[in-house]
Amino acid sequence: MTLETEVGVFVSGVLNYFGTTVQQAAQCGTPHLALGERPEMSDYTGVIQVSGKRTGLVAFTAPKSMLSVMLMRMQETDMSHENLCDLVGEIANTLSGNARRDFGHQFQISVPEVVSGRGGTLAYPAQGRPIVIPIEWRNYHARLIVCLQ
Repeated sequence: MTLETEVGVFVSGVLNYFGTTVQQAAQCGTPHLALGERPEMSDYTGVIQVSGKRTGLVAFTAPKSMLSVMLMRMQETDMSHENLCDLVGEIANTLSGNARRDFGHQFQISVPEVVSGRGGTLAYPAQGRPIVIPIEWRNYHARLIVCLQ
């Protein structure tokens, strides 16, 4: 599977997730390699570790305001820190799980880990090159970071 095809799997997953879960389309910007810098983290980041035939991580990072509006769209009234963590973890898990369908059973995913705060860092694999997929939804900006080797 080519890099473009792999990225396409994740872009399709993002578009499907927003269309299905919050019933409002998101747009994905042009995916790019994060060369020489670590991708910027937002208020909440859900991280899935990948093992098996491919190793690395998939992370969804978004601002608190975006996640709060998503919860409202899902008819949720509890905007607590715990619920925001649950949502960002669920998004990362869903996007990784959907990708697993395309990559096959040798694409093993962990339970989500949540990092809160913009100062967080992710443990990228040594040979991994993070690909950043910008996501726009309403007036909010999030990112999906895919770093596999």
